[in-house]
Amino acid sequence: MDQVKYDNLKLGEKGAIISIIAYICLTAIKMVIGYTSNSEALKADGLNNATDIVASIAVLVGLRLAQRPADNDHTYGHWKAETVASLVASFIMMVVGLQVLYEAASSIFEGKSESPDLIAAWTGIICAAVMYFVYRYNKRLALKIKSQAVMAAAKDNISDAWVSVGTVIGIVGSQFGLPWLDPLTAVLVGLLICKTAWGIFREATHHLTDGFDEALIVAYRDTISNVDGVDEVRDLRARNYGNNAVVDVVIVVRADMDIQTAHDISTNVEDEMFREYDVYTVHVHVEPGLDDSGKENTGYHYSKEANG
Repeated sequence: MDQVKYDNLKLGEKGAIISIIAYICLTAIKMVIGYTSNSEALKADGLNNATDIVASIAVLVGLRLAQRPADNDHTYGHWKAETVASLVASFIMMVVGLQVLYEAASSIFEGKSESPDLIAAWTGIICAAVMYFVYRYNKRLALKIKSQAVMAAAKDNISDAWVSVGTVIGIVGSQFGLPWLDPLTAVLVGLLICKTAWGIFREATHHLTDGFDEALIVAYRDTISNVDGVDEVRDLRARNYGNNAVVDVVIVVRADMDIQTAHDISTNVEDEMFREYDVYTVHVHVEPGLDDSGKENTGYHYSKEANG
């Protein structure tokens, strides 16, 4: 199972590389056309793509570091590397977003009087189409390899496509005697960059502090409770290592059960979790419940850990 997950990380690099190439090209085009056509909105969109280059590089670096196997001082592996990379990228994106807001707001207060050339609008349309196709590719790849990092990149791709659409609207609108609409659109782009940065930061910190989806915890508990031989799920916790879910569960079985049967039940719990949710590791601790006479035996405990 480890090799399959490492292979998926390797495949995920393609999505990050395609995003980097697309963002480099679009950033150069938008910045050049933005300055020559005097469009604040297109320049802001170009800076937005520049931050996306950094974010995509961070995803790529994270995917590569996460492929390193466990070693002496990383006994659980390097799976969290991509989460740390996302956190770094969020800081960079926030700084650029604030810079775009400052420059756009300054342009509004200075009273911009000239509308940008329409070539800026055509540039925005073409760039939006390019990012839509990159989004479709990365989304399919993310679903195929079940990668949260690549799916996040895909969501960023479609967000950038919509930013370019908004840029076009602002540029076209400024042609109708409303030159201030172009820098106003740049303000909206800056806000969107900051919003995206905050979303990435919040998700990354949630994972790094061992936050987990409460709905999945409930689903895990229901699934384990339905395994034959499990009388009760006494405790269940889960956390993320990169894209991998690690589950610790305490189950209760009959007190008069022999250790081999308890072992088989815990194996069935592991197999069910691997099959239903593709979790990475399940640690099952077995505690005694009631025996046939209705008495609780507190002297029997069994723990088992399995890696999917």
